[in-house]
Amino acid sequence: MTEVRATAGEVAPGQNHLNHDRPQGPERRGTQDGETRVQDLLSRMTVEEKVAQLVGFWEKEDGETVAPLQGEFSDTARLEDFSRHGLGHLTRTYGTRPVDPTVRAAWLWKFQSDLVANTRLGIPAIVHEECLTGLSAWRAATFPTPLAWGAAFDPDLVAEMASAIGTSMRALGIHQGLAPVLDVIRDPRWGRVEECIAEDPYLVGTIGTAYIRGLQSQGVHATLKHFVGYSASRAGRNFAPVHAGPREVADVLLPPFEMALLDGGARSVMHSYAEIDGVPVAADPAMLTGVLRERWGFDGVVVADYFGVAFLRLLHHIAGDHTEAAVLALTAGVDIELPTGDAYLMLPEAVRQGKVDEALLDRAVLRVLRQKSDLGLLDATFAEEPTGEVDLDPPGHRAIARRLAERSIVLVANQGTLPLAPGRSVAVIGPNTDLPSALFGCYSFVNHVLPQYPDVEPGIEVPTVLDAVRAEFGADLVSWTPGCGVDDDDRSGFAQAVATAAAAEVAVLVVGDRAGLFGRGTVGEGCDTDDLELPGVQRDLVEAVLATGTPVVLVLLTGRPYAIGWALERCAAVVQAFFPGEEGAAAIAGVLSGRVNPSGRLPVSLPRSAGAQPYSYLHPALGEGNEVTNLSVTSPAPFGHGLSYTTFAYSELTVPATVPSDGALVATVRVTNTGTVVGDEVVQLYGHDLVASVTRPVAQLLGYRRVRLEPGQTVTVELTVPTTRLAFSDRALNRVVEPGDVEIWVGTSAQRLAQGRTTLVGQTVPVTNDSQRWTTAEVR
Repeated sequence: MTEVRATAGEVAPGQNHLNHDRPQGPERRGTQDGETRVQDLLSRMTVEEKVAQLVGFWEKEDGETVAPLQGEFSDTARLEDFSRHGLGHLTRTYGTRPVDPTVRAAWLWKFQSDLVANTRLGIPAIVHEECLTGLSAWRAATFPTPLAWGAAFDPDLVAEMASAIGTSMRALGIHQGLAPVLDVIRDPRWGRVEECIAEDPYLVGTIGTAYIRGLQSQGVHATLKHFVGYSASRAGRNFAPVHAGPREVADVLLPPFEMALLDGGARSVMHSYAEIDGVPVAADPAMLTGVLRERWGFDGVVVADYFGVAFLRLLHHIAGDHTEAAVLALTAGVDIELPTGDAYLMLPEAVRQGKVDEALLDRAVLRVLRQKSDLGLLDATFAEEPTGEVDLDPPGHRAIARRLAERSIVLVANQGTLPLAPGRSVAVIGPNTDLPSALFGCYSFVNHVLPQYPDVEPGIEVPTVLDAVRAEFGADLVSWTPGCGVDDDDRSGFAQAVATAAAAEVAVLVVGDRAGLFGRGTVGEGCDTDDLELPGVQRDLVEAVLATGTPVVLVLLTGRPYAIGWALERCAAVVQAFFPGEEGAAAIAGVLSGRVNPSGRLPVSLPRSAGAQPYSYLHPALGEGNEVTNLSVTSPAPFGHGLSYTTFAYSELTVPATVPSDGALVATVRVTNTGTVVGDEVVQLYGHDLVASVTRPVAQLLGYRRVRLEPGQTVTVELTVPTTRLAFSDRALNRVVEPGDVEIWVGTSAQRLAQGRTTLVGQTVPVTNDSQRWTTAEVR
């Protein structure tokens, strides 16, 4: 892949609205170097001051529930009292309720300046926010969801988006973002699929690393979520136990985090809520210290997922009280308790009683102080009060959102109906047709916070699909009716939908999800499903409209893939959009008209049924089951699938006959646009290890590259694949590259448009952290 170059800690000139007043010389508040400085601060701290650096504070009001079991925790302390010994983190200053960002920035400046002036050591707090689909704050730009990033197969554009998000965060005095999510999708029934990038760990790793580089280029530290195993929960249930074997953990779930840390330089990791084979990650030193620090050399901070330390007592029941939970987490390697200090505030007494070694406190505090030093906070004076308005949704952000939305939309099926010819009458039908919130994921501010403030406007311009279709085709040609709700059983609108469709030349049915929290949506955190049919009575609505004989274009606005194999055969076209953000409606309308040539590719297989789950394209030969069972799990549209309004031809795939097992495979292929319109093709290179010491996937993505071709244009794409892309954990759980035959092809996970074979020769090669895992691509 084309690498995105960004230096963590850089801040663009003029981006720091809160003006931390960073010095240009070596030290402003002393003459020590950075490490001497933090060691000196630690030596002067009381136990209470140490613990203060290891906790956050969340200033929230009753009813502001945006985290699991939040109502179980009551915050009675005032911020001023809570922070009298200092403060590690300030939690979601902008993202808890709709606040004017300029006014809130002034408040934050005052709080930070008071910390500097009125606490004994004068250390400011780290401010963190959610930033998964853009900064989760009122009036901030809202980009497509991570599942759409995966569909775009475009790391450079994701890095550009993340950099834009970082500029907004730095302008508001935010230092750390809780993104990206690097959980590999294992089961589409899980509600948090929409927060994930893909079912392929390499695609997750490359896209996630690009996001990290973009965000950290603006001086905002990225936080990897959720380390590790969260997405592999039993039956796709949130918080359900994980029983993944050590090979699945090592070969599927861990690689994106390894890439993000070793190649992306991420500075923070958030533990997952998961318990793997009975051991909660938040209390597992083998993961948080052994893998993260001893194997990968991570020297940043580990933060708790919200209330995750207390959950060791409340949910996992491996601690008898909050003190025991705090000791378990701190010992395992959790440095900071978020969102607030429910358990870690017990640590001073635990130290005095000998229940925990103070050296463990020191270890965590040093990590926090080093992070604050890296962020420039140890030199911040907050001498100049911020002035001027802050625009969190400027035209440049919207332009990025538009390009990413356009590149993420997947044309799954087309019977020659799309693009729609101008002048045709269009019936736009469906519950997601005229809902701005239908374009956004669960962690957007619109769906995460504003449902608790129904009288507050989104604060950003959000055209709906209906608005965009009217603008694209002409309002006089477009009729509209909702037909039904997203997830109720009311069919009273069917008759009007049928009449509207029958009177039009084509019907565009916009169906799908409503993102929400903890059962308040059809998808999102705590919104799992045991049925992969469209929610509510939406399939019945589609069936009723199909019965009119009017050609139906099915548009899916969803946060997960649904079992729509029936629609691929019966609808005139099927368009998949994974919550495409504030510019998503115009992108959809552009695909319908042909103004946008669709180029998205499925980052997750469309499921055959709920009963076929969990399913991944990375299955071994017996994972398909066609020859040994009466039940097929074959995906109706596989990973990597996506159509275009032009056609592409592949020729002259060349791969060497042999490759050293410790070397690199160089594959070249010629790609030609054989159609009549310009289009983007996503060149995908796959491999299959034919014989190995353990079973291997029937297909594995080895590399990819997006290319744009004019009609008739031909390019040669060269992909250099290090053999470590074919590494796996052997029977002794050592990660190795084995010699042997490998099938190579370009196409999709299931379709071979050009293929070849190579043989890895030499000895079995152990894989270390220093081994190159990135496929690079050149186009000529």
